Amino acid sequence: MSKFWSPFVKDLVPYVPGEQPKLARLVKLNTNENPYGPSPRAIAAMQAELNDNLRLYPDPNGERLKQAVADYYGVTPAQVFVGNGSDEVLAHAFHGLFQHDKPLLFPDISYSFYPVYCGLYGIASEAIALDEQFQIRVEDYARPNGGIVFPNPNAPTGCLLALDAIERLLKANPDSVVLVDEAYIDFGGQSAIALVDQYPNLLVTQTLSKSRSLAGLRVGLAVGHPQLIEALERIKNSFNSYPLDRLAIAGAAAAFEDRAYFEQTCRQVIDSRESVVAGLQALGFEVLPSAANFVFARHPHKDAATLAAGLREQGVIVRHFTQARIAQFLRISIGAPEQNQALLDALQGL
Repeated sequence: MSKFWSPFVKDLVPYVPGEQPKLARLVKLNTNENPYGPSPRAIAAMQAELNDNLRLYPDPNGERLKQAVADYYGVTPAQVFVGNGSDEVLAHAFHGLFQHDKPLLFPDISYSFYPVYCGLYGIASEAIALDEQFQIRVEDYARPNGGIVFPNPNAPTGCLLALDAIERLLKANPDSVVLVDEAYIDFGGQSAIALVDQYPNLLVTQTLSKSRSLAGLRVGLAVGHPQLIEALERIKNSFNSYPLDRLAIAGAAAAFEDRAYFEQTCRQVIDSRESVVAGLQALGFEVLPSAANFVFARHPHKDAATLAAGLREQGVIVRHFTQARIAQFLRISIGAPEQNQALLDALQGL
């Protein structure tokens, strides 16, 4: 703490990202990165941008990427916002769309950046308990609120809320923005973008870090009613008019255009997930149903922290959370087949 800090900074509790270890030859299954590389078309598009044009500013509106997203989802570019990772897009939505006179609602077990944003922007919040199966109960959100936000599939549980349940939630909260954070939707769910034309209070955010293997590029997006998008643009242009560089715009647009590669790698991850679930269950683990590129598992007779430490000693890193309700769970990212087998082999000796 410094005497030069403002009282505002002193009281902030920042988000803690997943560990990015520097050691070689690790089986890294802790941050939900895609085990398969980006689309070759995305790499080629970025390489083509490595020229003298880097002396020029990029398109501040990312029009090429907005058009690619709009074409993919069958919406208009006016319904699309793009930013520097979905975390920045979420931050703008917290700042520009959630109200301060009533609490923002989100699940008690959820993306831990949500309460951080609330602290950053002075938003009151209320954590709504998931049920005993770690599922969202739509009826629990039928109460006064300044907005609703949740990941779908949820993180870190991986559980999916069906599209008809999301629609019930929207109908029950017509005067509040409902933000569906779809970082993992491509691994087993149906996007709520299908509902944006019917519900002007719906905003859907996504990232290219997971299903399109571009975590190192930092690209996120939102799709919703043009008036919601306009609010995000006003925030963006009051904060950073150029959130995406030339390489990011080109690579992200090409990744959306290469549907065949995207579908192939998603299928590989889904198939590997099912194999990992079967392997964990054979070792006595209980595994929550997952529609993400990770699984959430616990062993009825073995301590999760001890398991995580034992795996680390064997060069396998997974994520362990200390929050009370989930302290006995491990979140395990789905890796390439050889990484998944290394995980299962390591667990056999613990």
